[in-house]
Amino acid sequence: MAKAKLNSELIATVAGDITVFNYDGETREYLSLTVEYLAVGVGLPANSCTDAPGESKQGFAVCRTADFTAWEYVADHRGETVYSTETGEPEIVSLPGDYPEGTTTLAPATPYDTWSGSEWVTDTEAQHAADVEASEQQKTALLSEAQATISLWQTELQLGIISDEDKTSLIAWMNYIKAVQAVDTSKAVSYTHLTLPTKFSFRHAWPVLTVLAVRIEYSHF
Repeated sequence: MAKAKLNSELIATVAGDITVFNYDGETREYLSLTVEYLAVGVGLPANSCTDAPGESKQGFAVCRTADFTAWEYVADHRGETVYSTETGEPEIVSLPGDYPEGTTTLAPATPYDTWSGSEWVTDTEAQHAADVEASEQQKTALLSEAQATISLWQTELQLGIISDEDKTSLIAWMNYIKAVQAVDTSKAVSYTHLTLPTKFSFRHAWPVLTVLAVRIEYSHF
């Protein structure tokens, strides 16, 4: 097969085959080599050229220059994780070239870090305030759960019908409530040092027993 010949404007003056090197229209990255047939008066396919790219290099992408006159090596960080210097949110690099503007490869240590221009700096006051709030919320939740647990026992105690077993459980839970109330949330401490009372009582079983009783009664009809 005859080889195509091109003029200075890369238009075929002789029909035939020609080897072209294709690149991405957006990133200008080299894609592939193909052999194209050009009729007289036909130019090269879009996003292609006749000069071959250089050998591939680790950590670089081979791309067409901005003026499309040559090939160049461009840093390739695709697949790497970088972090927004505004929000600290991670993102994956998806295009060849330098790292995206406004990002860093350094990961923030906490959600309360701000970028100083060269490193992350933790806002310790904001972090402490958030920890205190979390401690207060946990304290409220633990007390609410404990109060719900002892509610029936307190009623039975007032009526004088509480069993010795439930009275023992009530005392254990009251001691637990006092321990939770004594926690100083301003120090943003955790509650892992407190042991939740686990003694079983009839109160924990009565909903199940009620359902069973209803089912048994219903089965008689």
